[in-house]
Amino acid sequence: MSGSDPQTGLESRLASRRALAGVVGLGYAGLPLAVEIARSGFAVIGVDTDPARVAAVNGARSYIGDVPGPTLRDLVASGRLRATWDYGELRSCDAISICVPTPLRKTRDPDLTHVIEAARALSRHLSSDTLVILESTTYPGTTEEAVLPILEESGLRAGDDLYLCYSPERVDPANSEYGTRNIPKIIGGVTSECLRMGRTYYGLVMDTLVPVSSPLAAESAKLLENTFRMVNVGLANETAILCDRLGIDVWEVIDAAATKPFGFMPFYPGPGLGGHCVPVDPHFLSWKSRQTGYEPKLIRLASEINGGMPRHVAGRIQAALNDHRKAVRGSRIHLVGVAYKPNVSDTRESPAKDVAALLGQMGAEVTYSDPHVRELRVGSRTLERCELLEGAGRADIAVVLTDHGGVDYRALLNASLLLLDTRNALKGVAAPNLLRL
Repeated sequence: MSGSDPQTGLESRLASRRALAGVVGLGYAGLPLAVEIARSGFAVIGVDTDPARVAAVNGARSYIGDVPGPTLRDLVASGRLRATWDYGELRSCDAISICVPTPLRKTRDPDLTHVIEAARALSRHLSSDTLVILESTTYPGTTEEAVLPILEESGLRAGDDLYLCYSPERVDPANSEYGTRNIPKIIGGVTSECLRMGRTYYGLVMDTLVPVSSPLAAESAKLLENTFRMVNVGLANETAILCDRLGIDVWEVIDAAATKPFGFMPFYPGPGLGGHCVPVDPHFLSWKSRQTGYEPKLIRLASEINGGMPRHVAGRIQAALNDHRKAVRGSRIHLVGVAYKPNVSDTRESPAKDVAALLGQMGAEVTYSDPHVRELRVGSRTLERCELLEGAGRADIAVVLTDHGGVDYRALLNASLLLLDTRNALKGVAAPNLLRL
């Protein structure tokens, strides 16, 4: 039975919005979450180890594209939201969400360093009758196998005076239709009481909750979402390679297949997968699967196909230059769009970095333009950033790698000696200097 008094305990404080909320990690997932919790009527303390983030939040300066500056200013000015680097301030919090990074090691094993550090810090400062929700994407079992034992070192017990849930972030940066509040929120609790507390809390913040039977189910659901995308993009990329060999247009093939009103969902090829989720998350599932003695062949194969696309693009560039009696070595190649997806500034895992590195190794002089990315480092080098038409006009070939909105692609085509479009940004356009993936 829960140790929370129904009249004065945690559930009552949550339901009346008298609870003090905490969010650990103020990055692309944590800051938008903190803002939505504050907008829902809770007072929120955000904790981050980066002093620049803490100063920015307290100065009401948004550094996340999905958090409007005026919204942040209003919440900070009203006292609903503030930031600190001191975990000790979470001692007074009733509900705490953990939104810290979970990268992969070079060996493709999960790196839980930030999650473990956050859990240990919380364990030292947890008060009785507190709800903790892990949001970081991670391998199935993390919540109960790694986080729960650390939190219970505080002397609190899950389902009694500690309530632990897993609710994966599903943020899609730059998505104008779906944000933190209206993306259905999966949540699973270590016990039924934990789930009840989690639903009480997030039910006041999110439009739709999707309760599942356990943290394990919630963790697995998040990984399935991104593995689904990775595998289907892998199929689209392999189809692009096949169509190139057959001498047909992969974009035409996909658009034709997409006219089927059932049994088909279009995915599109590109220069590779990038970002913080899709290239990374399936490896959590793969790693956990291997712990059970099963080798997930489809995930491995899709990862290999997607990982090979930068080399395929470099090969297409080399072939296009050869057709014009030019070698890659000494050629000027201009990359158009280097963020991992349209309309963001994030270059994490961006395939543009791999393409640039390969071309650099082949002796090319590589430049780029991107309205969102002010600087791009590839290895030890910082690439030269040019204005779009200037860079394309001076290049032997321009390459569209990320199809940002607001770019005049027809003007780009007219300015380019050769243009390789890996995103079908010039759909429906035919020109002798235009090549497609």
